[in-house]
Amino acid sequence: MKRKERAASHCGDVALQYDMEYLRVTERQYEGLRELHAAYKWEIGENAPSEEDFTRLFGAVDRGEILFFGCAEGDRLVGCCSVSPVFSTYDYGRSGLFEDFYILPEWRHSGIARELVRYAFRESGVSTLIVGSAECDRDMYVSLGFVTELGHMLAFQD
Repeated sequence: MKRKERAASHCGDVALQYDMEYLRVTERQYEGLRELHAAYKWEIGENAPSEEDFTRLFGAVDRGEILFFGCAEGDRLVGCCSVSPVFSTYDYGRSGLFEDFYILPEWRHSGIARELVRYAFRESGVSTLIVGSAECDRDMYVSLGFVTELGHMLAFQD
């Protein structure tokens, strides 16, 4: 399901209005998703994903193991996030691990981030979104509605 909404971007003292389309990312948007992922990794100081990484990612998307959602202005993706559905005893239902949240810098503070989170929540069919974040991003996630403390998330790799 796609949804259109108006978003504002500020250029100097002039507020510009744009029609944003919120959508579930499919193969048609893979190139845009590739660009957003590379920009996100660069911004946080990590290496860009390799071709092998993208092959695995797009295979997981195709199999429904991870759901990507985006907001687009025209044909250009300007933001994305992912939800990986899991069963959780937090609420004994289908929860979603929320990741890969990125809005292009020129589109930040325009309201599309909050709407993208809401859209991903509704369209993913989960009962709860769970996010792990760096301390420096905590306030942003709280402002987007992630307000229930669930402790600290850590990763294990062998």
